[in-house]
Amino acid sequence: METFDQLVKQRLTKLEMVRSAGADPYQTVFKRDGSVQELLEKFQENLIFRAAGRITAIRTQGKIAFADLRDSTAKIQLLFSKETLGEKFADVATLDLGDIVGAAGATFVSKSGEKTIRVSEWALLAKALRPLPEKWHGLQNQETRYRKRYLDLLANPDSRETFLKRTKIVGGIRRFLDERGFLEVETPMMQPIPGGAAGKPFKTHHNALGMDLYLRIAPELYLKRLLVGGFDRVYEINRNFRNEGLSTRHNPEFTMLEVYEAYGDCRTMMELTEQMITTLAKEVLGGLDVTWGGKTINLSPPWKRVSFAELAKNACGIEPADSLETMANKLGKWAKAQGAADFPPDVAKIPKSQLAKFVIASLDKLSEQNAGAPVFVTEFLEVFSPLAKSIPGKPGVADRFELFIGGMELANAYSELNDPIEQKKRFVEQKEMGVEEAQTIDEDYIEALEYGMPPAGGLGVGVDRLCMLLTGKETIRDVVLFPTLKPETGEDGKGA
Repeated sequence: METFDQLVKQRLTKLEMVRSAGADPYQTVFKRDGSVQELLEKFQENLIFRAAGRITAIRTQGKIAFADLRDSTAKIQLLFSKETLGEKFADVATLDLGDIVGAAGATFVSKSGEKTIRVSEWALLAKALRPLPEKWHGLQNQETRYRKRYLDLLANPDSRETFLKRTKIVGGIRRFLDERGFLEVETPMMQPIPGGAAGKPFKTHHNALGMDLYLRIAPELYLKRLLVGGFDRVYEINRNFRNEGLSTRHNPEFTMLEVYEAYGDCRTMMELTEQMITTLAKEVLGGLDVTWGGKTINLSPPWKRVSFAELAKNACGIEPADSLETMANKLGKWAKAQGAADFPPDVAKIPKSQLAKFVIASLDKLSEQNAGAPVFVTEFLEVFSPLAKSIPGKPGVADRFELFIGGMELANAYSELNDPIEQKKRFVEQKEMGVEEAQTIDEDYIEALEYGMPPAGGLGVGVDRLCMLLTGKETIRDVVLFPTLKPETGEDGKGA
């Protein structure tokens, strides 16, 4: 069997043969008449058509050669023959799998019943100097699929289909919101103060202004400024950045949908979320059954509602008015009873700056226990919801929900807090709790609220996770074209 280096050497030799013959192996222009799929849809005998794509198979039989030409839409067979091409037929020998060519000729149906172009003119548009992975039978190494996504897309139809579905999902989100009068807007990705979510930001420096900036962790505070400015319905499909760990559900750079509706509330957002996801499922999957995590989940509304405050009270005895220390101690007892090995033995020794994150992460496990069918986990604790209104008559309970499907959190929403005095108080409390992301209070946002922001509902949906659900993928890397990865290392431990 020939080695990889030998195969590359053979291709380089063919490249020089093309150049020596006076041809350009990387031609600039080839005008095609349309995609291969368009040709197949209007196919008839003796139709003259110019197509272009990648050679994915080639079979030479004396004075004829058959090749498969594939573009992003479909595949068609090419027939090269000495009878038609004359002396130029010999140039077919310089072709390799993976080469990109343009071909023109009359169509016909071969003896085996395959739709074919009888090539009367062709041109090499890009010589592939490396062989395609595993002779076009698929790229199986998962790490390589992520690092070299272009090869994954070339070799694995399933991967191409996943990202076509992702495009359809994002387009469907825009269409759904546009039809309901929401205005798509853009807000800054570099911000002087990171806010709108709990997350550690990436820090950068602007040389001309001599100031530090942060890649946004959320667009929320800017979008709500637009409500103050008179835009009643806004949304942004945005890129966010959080300087945190990697997992099957987390990538440092990720896509979120955020929606805000003046004169709406948490229930308005609940209805919007339910309608949007079921509409997308019908468009992408043709129905309301999704397969995820090895199970079939039915998305038919109405979706279940569960009170988080009641979950926390029933499981751990936590009350909304409890201090963080009290919550942590109650969680510790609950975890010990559950046999949770990842719980620290002495909760009292957790630094105050880490206590809030610890309690939040622990309580999240309660929500995630509601695996399977869609469930809105409502009535979150106010202490962990600084931007949400409280529920009248339920002190310490925020008018907020998180949506879980298959045990995976997909959305977060609440009735937006629009009282500037209360909002400032909440920000100060977060700072006193030692929450790292709350150390700088956004005074400009408080000032904006002082001009009056209408009551509103706000929603955030994890687009990457939604794509995971609707494509049946269990890791975020399968739905992000170029996920963040650890650097490759050579034998010496240094970057390869």
